[in-house]
Amino acid sequence: MNITRRTLLALGTTIVAVTAGSFAQYPLVNAQANRVLNLYSARHYDTDNALYQGFTKRTGIKVNLVEAPADKLIERIKSEGANSPADVLMTVDAGNLWRAEEAGLLQPISSRALQSAIPANLRDPEGHWFGLSKRARVIIYNKNRVKPSELSTYEDLANPKWKGRVIMRSSSNVYNQSLTGSLLAVHGAKKTEEWAKGLVANFARPPQGNDTAQIKEVAAGVGDVTFANTYYVVRLMESNKPEDRDVVSKIGVFFPNQGDRGTHVNISGGGVVKTSRNRDAAIKFLEYLVSPEAQTIFAKGNNEYPVRANIAVDPKLASLGKFKEDRINAAVFGRNNSQAVRIMDRAGWK
Repeated sequence: MNITRRTLLALGTTIVAVTAGSFAQYPLVNAQANRVLNLYSARHYDTDNALYQGFTKRTGIKVNLVEAPADKLIERIKSEGANSPADVLMTVDAGNLWRAEEAGLLQPISSRALQSAIPANLRDPEGHWFGLSKRARVIIYNKNRVKPSELSTYEDLANPKWKGRVIMRSSSNVYNQSLTGSLLAVHGAKKTEEWAKGLVANFARPPQGNDTAQIKEVAAGVGDVTFANTYYVVRLMESNKPEDRDVVSKIGVFFPNQGDRGTHVNISGGGVVKTSRNRDAAIKFLEYLVSPEAQTIFAKGNNEYPVRANIAVDPKLASLGKFKEDRINAAVFGRNNSQAVRIMDRAGWK
């Protein structure tokens, strides 16, 4: 995925996009002088444009957007050093936010608006980053081959009864790394590695594909169960393609661990870059993103759960059911990421 730059002017009516190869021809603007916020974002959803337009309409501050995967953005900020023009880093998964914090790229901020709107478990205790939306990592099952009564926990999928029935995406995927990191916090290294080995022993095929691919393959009977984030299911539900809606008719969604700690919840989030030249605007941007207006856009635009209480979720997302959430602080499975990766590697989860 190439790094791209989009300058959203006024209400976003003018957009300039360039690839990494020609980026130098379009230097980022001086944020302070031009009332422009330089946003580095790993969220690749076009619906986020409504967020940037809403912020500009409310504040008069334009959003200059650079898009790329989280690892590329983190490396870019590192290489730019003290001269980085970035004001805000926004990305998916607490693991990526933790990596940025550990690299010294984010500065702590104090904001009553952020602290009052975002539950403590969805933000960094020191204020380096803040959760802006949530996604639950659930079990997807083939309705013709699995009964909901057979399902219970993430841990249970390591049971030999699931041998040859589990499909999964790669351990290089940060969503699975964070899930494993959350299990580490609960069970410790030894039991988590036993779980990972048991899960791998039950794989129906080598890990491959993204969350959508896992869902479609479960519907096709390649495997009986998998893990996926909830919004991928809703995307298929809302698709204009009959074949996507047919996939949904063949699968069920199960929220694991309702009898104990609750279902694993991850976040999209953001933080103010340490070298930001426009700190006040950066804080205003994050505060806007937890406003009722912006939280409604998160909920309806990408079918995510809002972090702010009393914001209606997308009706199709709501149709998946209510559930108990795991309240572990997102910083914990970020902190556990490197150990989780080592455990997954030793277990043969490729």
